[in-house]
Parts: sequence; structure tokens; C-alpha cells
Amino acid sequence: MALVLNDDQKMIREAADGFFADAAPVAEHRRLRDANDPIGFSRATWKAMAEMGFAGVMVPEAHGGAGLGAVEAGLVLEAMGRNLSAAPMLSTALLGATALVKGGTAEQQANHLPLIAAGERLFALAADEAARHAPFHVATFAEPSGNGFRLSGIKPFVLDGGAADWLIVAARTDGETGDRKGITLFLVPANAAGVSIARRSMVDSRGTARVTLDGVEVDGADVLGEVGKGGRLLEAVLDVGRAGLAAEMLGVAGQSFATTVDYLKQREQFGAKIGSFQALQHRAAHLFCEIELARSATLRALQALDAGDAQAPLFVSLAKAKAGDVVKLATNEAVQMHGGIGMSDDYDIGFFMKRARAAAETFGDSGFHGDRMALMIGY
Repeated sequence: MALVLNDDQKMIREAADGFFADAAPVAEHRRLRDANDPIGFSRATWKAMAEMGFAGVMVPEAHGGAGLGAVEAGLVLEAMGRNLSAAPMLSTALLGATALVKGGTAEQQANHLPLIAAGERLFALAADEAARHAPFHVATFAEPSGNGFRLSGIKPFVLDGGAADWLIVAARTDGETGDRKGITLFLVPANAAGVSIARRSMVDSRGTARVTLDGVEVDGADVLGEVGKGGRLLEAVLDVGRAGLAAEMLGVAGQSFATTVDYLKQREQFGAKIGSFQALQHRAAHLFCEIELARSATLRALQALDAGDAQAPLFVSLAKAKAGDVVKLATNEAVQMHGGIGMSDDYDIGFFMKRARAAAETFGDSGFHGDRMALMIGY
């Protein structure tokens, strides 16, 4: 499989680059941070993204979406990474849409997917419960109740949970905490009785939430996929999100590199441009190569997801781990080569470092994915 974009994908990349540079640049990130915005993004920007087709990029055409795939969604997220653009693209357009497409009934899809594509309904995945990413560490319990279930538990880290209209809740209908089997996914309105949401802000000023479920009543129509068999669906949804995060981190790393190279060409020391110093040239060349390796790994993962490749989970973990390591290297090098001013708000590069740290940890860091890859290949 060639690791290149086709002409349509190149057009989408150009459109996304132009849109986010104009509508949601780093200056908008500064504004949201300084305003201590409670949800961490602009709803007006999200509506404009929907009009561009970005919100429905993975929604089938039959439900009003663009009917495209993970590669195209990744191109949008990469452009967002270059501009530090905040929006519920990951939580709604990737995770929410994928969960409904892969596990939703015809009725659930008809009820939700058109509104996702229109930018009128937001979703959040309420899965993680451990201190670090552990998708099967689910203690939230779904107790049989009448014709449905009663959900109780705590989800301490829910991306965009403070802005969501609906939650996709992973709860245990059978088995013990840590078991892959016995997990069921439920669609739960964020304003349902028994749901309480405490908004939080991460180091990169993005919104997250602590969601508490206290006897939340759901019925059979709220089950996403099959009862007790939601582990496989959850992993498939998470893999789309992980690949999307790899693409976003690629954008963060690429822009950090470009910004640093520009700075090296301008800054003078000892009567010379610091970009002429061989030591800095070597560091920049090494970083360029690492970014290109991450680019190849990320595109291969996105392509594998679209192709339904049985090895897609392996490629996704490789991309997430590699992009996470590279974005840390890129932002570390950028701050160091900027010198002390790199840590000040006078320059944007510090904001890129904060986003890099948050994205690298979300849905599994390089250690998690290294272990996952080792298990998949038999170690």
C-alpha cells in the first residue's frame, strides 16, 4: 500500500489547512485559555467545521455526512494540530460517529448521525476509570433493572464531557474489573437523571470532565452493540481515536519544527545566525527524519483502518507510540532551541509543548502501546 495521498485527499488537506489557519489559529487558543472557557472550544467554530463537512467526515452519506474515512479525518486533525485548534472533532466526529456506525442500530444511527454531521449533537466517550489508560479496567456496573439496566460508577476522565449532549458509557454487565468480556456500551443522555458532570480543564486548556453515574436508568434501546460483548467495539472505537490523535500530534510536531527552523534563521548570536551552527543543524535534521517516520506510521495506520486490515490495531499502536515520542522530542527541541523565551507566553512554542504532553498520554502513551504491540506479536 503506497504511503501517499490521492488527489482528493490532497484537496481536503489544503482545505483544512486554510480553514484552521483562518478560523482557529493559535491566537484563538490563547483567547480560549485566557478566558478560562469552561468547555475549551468555540461552538461557532464547530458549527463552521460542520458546514465544511469536517464534523461528518466519517458519517455515511445516507445520514448526511461526507462518507469518507480515517485518512481524511486524520488530515483534518493534523491541520488542527498545526494550529492548536480546539474542537470536539476527536470525541464526536471520530469516537462518537465510529461507535454508532460500527455498533448502532438503524434507529440509533438515524437519530444521531445526521445531527453529528450537522454539528448539532456532541458525544463523549466515558470509558477510562484508572489513573492511566486501561480500557478494560471497568468497574462501573450495569445492574439488571426491569427491562433494562441501572448504571452506577465514576468516569474521572471524559474528553469533552462537559460539553457533550450524549455519553457513550462503558459499563460491566458481567465479569470482573479488567476482564475484556462482560463490557457493554450504553448511549446515555448527558442530562439523564443520576448523571452528574464536573467540568475540568487540562494542562493544554482542553475540556474534560468527571462523570458520576448514580443509578442511571437505561433500557434495551440504549445498548450500543451487544450486551456483554462491547469490549471489541470499544477497542475498535478507541483505535480510530488513537490514530486520530497520532495525526494531530504529527501536526503539532510539524508546526513546532517549522516554527523552530524559522527562528533559527532569524536569531543572531556571536554575529551569526544560529541556524548556521552545525550542532543545531544536526539536531534539526534528526528531528525532520523522526517526523517523517511518524508521518509514514500514521498514514499506514489510517489506511489500515479504512481497509479493514486485520493488522490495523498493530499499526495504530505503532503510530500512536511513535507520534507520541516524536511530538515530545519536537516540542522539547523547539523550546530548547528557542532558549529561555521558549517557556514564555511571548512565543507560541510553549503551548505546543502542553498539547503534546496531553495528547501523548490520552488513550495510551508509548509504554502502553509498546506493551500492546508486544502482546499482539506474541511476546
